[in-house]
Amino acid sequence: MTLLAGAAAGVLAVARSTVPPEPTQQALGYPSLFLLVLIGALVPVVPTGALVSSAAVVAFHQTAPFALALVFVTASLAAFCGDLALYWLGRRGMTSKNGSRWLEAIRARAPEERLAQAQEKLAGHGVAVLVLSRLVPAGRIPVMLACLLAKWPLRRFARGNFPACLAWAVTYQLIGILGGSLFPEPWEGVLAAVLLTVLVSAAPGLWRRLQR
Repeated sequence: MTLLAGAAAGVLAVARSTVPPEPTQQALGYPSLFLLVLIGALVPVVPTGALVSSAAVVAFHQTAPFALALVFVTASLAAFCGDLALYWLGRRGMTSKNGSRWLEAIRARAPEERLAQAQEKLAGHGVAVLVLSRLVPAGRIPVMLACLLAKWPLRRFARGNFPACLAWAVTYQLIGILGGSLFPEPWEGVLAAVLLTVLVSAAPGLWRRLQR
C-alpha cells in the first residue's frame, strides 16, 4: 500500500510539474481563444460558447486579478470582429452577380421557416432582435441573413451586434464561472461547463421536435 501511495504521489507530482505556469497559460490562452472564437463566428461549426465557458473556468481558478475580465474582453471582441467580417462578406455576395460561397453558406444555415421568423421579428423589433439572436442557439445566422436581405448597412448592423456580443460573452462566461465554483479541479469545471453548454444548445431543437 505504501508503495502504491508513493507511486500515485509521484504521478501527481509529475502531472502538476507539466502544467505550464499562469503567465505562460495567459500568453497562449488569450490569443488562442480570440482566434478560435473568430473562426467560429466565420464558420459556424466551432462550439464557441463552450470555448468561452472553458476559458472562464480556467480563469476562475487562476490567481491573476483580471483573468476573467480578459476572457470577457477577448471573447466579445473576437465574436464582434467575426460577425462583422461575415456580414461584410455576405454584403459583397449580395451585390455580386455570381454571389459568393460565404453568402451561400449563410443561406444554407438559415432554413426558410427560421428566416421568415427572423424577418418578421426584425421588422417589428429592429436592433433588439440581434441581441436575442446571439443568445438563442442557432439564431444568429437567420437573423444575420434577414439583415442582409433588408439591406442593413454595415454600420447599423455593427451598432446592434456590439451589445449582442457583450451579452453572449457574459452568458457563457457565467456558465463557466458556475462550473468553476462547483468543482475544485479546473478540468472538472471545464467538463461541467461543456456539458451545460451542449444542453443549452440542444434544448431549443429538442423543444421544436416535441412540439411537432
